[in-house]
Amino acid sequence: MTTIGSLGDLHPMMALAFELKKRGHLTTIVTTEFYRSKIEEAGLRFRPIRPNMSPEEPGLLAKVMDLKKGPEFIIREIFMPNLRDMYEDLKAAAADADFIVSGELVFATSILAEQKNIRWAMAVLQPTSLMSSYDPSVIAPLPVTKYLHNAPVLFHKLLFKIGQLVGRSWVKPIAELRAELGLKEVDDPLFRDKFSPHLNLVMFSKLIGTPQPDWPRLSVQTGFAFYDRDANGQSNPRDVDRFIDGGEPPIIFTLGSAAVRDAGDFYEESIKAAISMNKRAMLLVGDNLIKQKLPESIAAFEYAPFSEIFPRAACVVHQGGIGTTAQVLRAGVPQLVMPYGLDQPDNAARVVRLGVARSIPRKKYSAALAEKALT
Repeated sequence: MTTIGSLGDLHPMMALAFELKKRGHLTTIVTTEFYRSKIEEAGLRFRPIRPNMSPEEPGLLAKVMDLKKGPEFIIREIFMPNLRDMYEDLKAAAADADFIVSGELVFATSILAEQKNIRWAMAVLQPTSLMSSYDPSVIAPLPVTKYLHNAPVLFHKLLFKIGQLVGRSWVKPIAELRAELGLKEVDDPLFRDKFSPHLNLVMFSKLIGTPQPDWPRLSVQTGFAFYDRDANGQSNPRDVDRFIDGGEPPIIFTLGSAAVRDAGDFYEESIKAAISMNKRAMLLVGDNLIKQKLPESIAAFEYAPFSEIFPRAACVVHQGGIGTTAQVLRAGVPQLVMPYGLDQPDNAARVVRLGVARSIPRKKYSAALAEKALT
């Protein structure tokens, strides 16, 4: 099982790995070195894969989450220059594999599987990965697409064609590596040809996306797969439970595991909003330092498992990552989404259409707008 990304990418794979392990299968998680301790301490086998990127690298998350340039930066500057290293690492890790389950950013999987004749499945975690013209996504670099969801299917097919043309120039190293290995060229390695000919696991709920005519063949919609323990598998620290149980349900403010490293003034504005509304609030801040003294009604914690705290919240304010969004939907509480980039604007639009959320663009997020949306 291989994936590269944030905890939102890793946790569904860990959930699946644990279930397979229960059923007697020997599973290995192949991902970046950054997650080694988390995986091994959870009792799963780990193998490293390059690029050896860390979300703690200064400035990386700001580039990845850039609304307009994020997708291009990830593919052209991170993954394509490291494609051969990725291939060699996966080849070593999968030497005795019977089957591979792959996240979509592990571009070497389809190449290795075809060359070595290994059956494999693609894990699709969010609707944007499917790029359906029948259920179109908000495209982060084109914010206007937020208002074009109900445009004719033909329009979205033409827009997708343009995206294919642009994206083809991003992934030339895939064609080069395939040629070196004696594999035939594929037409659309970034979009349609990235999927598996054996099985595609659509790992999101039908609440935010239902099967469409242009989904890949052999797609099975499984719904979300949940896992959110820390590296030691621990539950909430006592002070987390003590705060939540100490009064009315708090508003929880979080930026997930990735965007939290590029928080900007999110926490400062959120604190102002909570104080102005006279509401209890819990901040999940990661490594960020909250410089101001907080009133007793507001508490800041580095991390807590979402599955244990979201059901006890009055509302969750978050960045719109698919893992966080899934946990809020599961908890059944209202949400306010401040999306960054990548799939997050689309995830936000989908829960807004579902009637369970409101959304504020990141650049407009302020105490005043947050208070207005939350009241």
